[in-house]
Amino acid sequence: MCGIAGYIDFSGHREQQQAIVEAMGETLVCRGPDASGTYLSEHAAFAHRRLIVIDPEGGVQPMVRSLFHSDYCITYNGELYNMDELRSELLLRGHTLQTRSDTELVLLAYMEWGPACVEKMNGIFAIGIWNEAEQTLFLARDRMGVKPLYFANRDGVFAFGSEIKAILAHPAIPPEVDATGLAELCFIGPARTPGLAVFKHIHEVRPGTFVLHTRERTSEHTYWRLESKPHEHDFRTTAEHVRDLLEDAVSRQLVSDVPLATLLSGGLDSSIVSAFAARALKQNGKDTLHTYSVDFIGMDEHFEANAFQTGRDAPWVTRVAEHLQTVHHDIVLDTDDLLKHLLRPLAARDLPGMADIDTSLFLFCEAIKKNATVALSGEAADEVFGGYPWFHRPEVLSDNTFPWSRRLGDRIRYFHPALAGKLDPTAYVAERYSDALKEVPRLYGEDKQEARIREISYLNLTRFLPTLLERKDRMSMAAGLEVRVPFCDHRLIEYVWNIPWFLKSLNGTPKAILRKAAEGILPYDVVYRKKSPYPSTAHPAYLEGTRARVEAILSDASSPVLALIDVATVRQTIEKSRGHLEHEPWFGQIMAIPQLFDYIIQINAWMTTHRVTLI
Repeated sequence: MCGIAGYIDFSGHREQQQAIVEAMGETLVCRGPDASGTYLSEHAAFAHRRLIVIDPEGGVQPMVRSLFHSDYCITYNGELYNMDELRSELLLRGHTLQTRSDTELVLLAYMEWGPACVEKMNGIFAIGIWNEAEQTLFLARDRMGVKPLYFANRDGVFAFGSEIKAILAHPAIPPEVDATGLAELCFIGPARTPGLAVFKHIHEVRPGTFVLHTRERTSEHTYWRLESKPHEHDFRTTAEHVRDLLEDAVSRQLVSDVPLATLLSGGLDSSIVSAFAARALKQNGKDTLHTYSVDFIGMDEHFEANAFQTGRDAPWVTRVAEHLQTVHHDIVLDTDDLLKHLLRPLAARDLPGMADIDTSLFLFCEAIKKNATVALSGEAADEVFGGYPWFHRPEVLSDNTFPWSRRLGDRIRYFHPALAGKLDPTAYVAERYSDALKEVPRLYGEDKQEARIREISYLNLTRFLPTLLERKDRMSMAAGLEVRVPFCDHRLIEYVWNIPWFLKSLNGTPKAILRKAAEGILPYDVVYRKKSPYPSTAHPAYLEGTRARVEAILSDASSPVLALIDVATVRQTIEKSRGHLEHEPWFGQIMAIPQLFDYIIQINAWMTTHRVTLI
């Protein structure tokens, strides 16, 4: 994986071109610690930071190829999982390959098919290609948005980058935030509306979309979207097909010239990915699979089961690792480390994120990176198969809002009344929710329950999952680790999208289809274990540490976040937190009061670090 950045300026001003594009690239060093490069032409400047995974010598970027006297230059972040098929097709069409890298395949595919090339790719990617003869920039992002890509178009400069920080490094793009950005930050966050990036001039390339920029215009085009159609397979056939698709996805994603591992929580999703990976490595005569799990010091003493976290993962991790005969590594984190590195995720995300579960994931990935460069994860299975509690609770399904953020009224209380009055958060969130439902591809004749579950599934795949994919990408790449997500294989998602809910939840069993697919591959008790989310520290020191930092912020009149929050309400919550706290998440399943304090700390640091101007 890598970091990409660049800009197009048709004004012809080249005085600072090299310095500017190098500065943009420097912001992405963590994404590509192994190598760097730049490309300059009269109007285009590209930067690239490389994390070497395949073909160390041949995959140097930016990469330039010529066709009919025109130069094409690519800066690319991603991984293709159908390299063999694409290579064969390009060779049949007369192309000559100089490397083993997928970068060259992507570039030649664009030279052969133009923007339609993305339809031939199975993988995760963010692409920037400059056609010197036509003076055209092509940007594209993978179907599920696993790899990030942003752009800004202001005052004649069109800038793009893997992360927001790369774009803000260009002097033409100021760190300004308007009312829409504040509403996203305060009342949608840490999720985001697709296409928005909080900063006024910066936009996200939406998943399944490509952008064309020329001297005359900038246009966005959707090349992939979910399609609803009748499902024709019975339960057993469906489970078998799901198993085949997932096993193929895992097998394809094991390609690597560097050490590889899997993340293992002991839950169904990561366990079945690890099982298929272990099987494939053994069949191909490769080394035994290495697996990694994360836990926290003090969990034995401080963990309390609740409706969202019913039990600990540790015993199940041991059970699965022993069953699969992997080389297992337990990474145990200290709460002091979470507090010490509390703001490290902000530096990676460029926006306030998911509090301690961001920090722990970063530290987890940092530990894995000591021995591996690539890891496979079970991320996305709950969104794809309907595993979250909100898929199964009638009172949640009947709510007319995002199911992971039902406590909007409580959130509003924490922000300054003048801000809430200006932004009208209730109306803003309702509009974003309504816009999302308008996108849902309907199935004619579907009954009311199936139609509602289809809506919830769409919301999860397009609004909640991107938040988790962003977290996974930023925290892993901040540690120089590439994490792959087989459950985001678009073939699997297209198939499962149309499996009716009565099959997905047969006999009231969450993720019944996936569990059936896992039978015989994993122990029965692992297959039918109740879901538990990514672990979060239960140690009171985390609450105490975040509370103390918020108190310090409130006591400092220069703290920029004071312009956004209701100080009295925050102080009341601080006092309430000194007693016993019920677990009442304000976002997702595990972000409660300690994480709220963390979020306030992050907003304050974000405004300071980026010198945010509110407009």
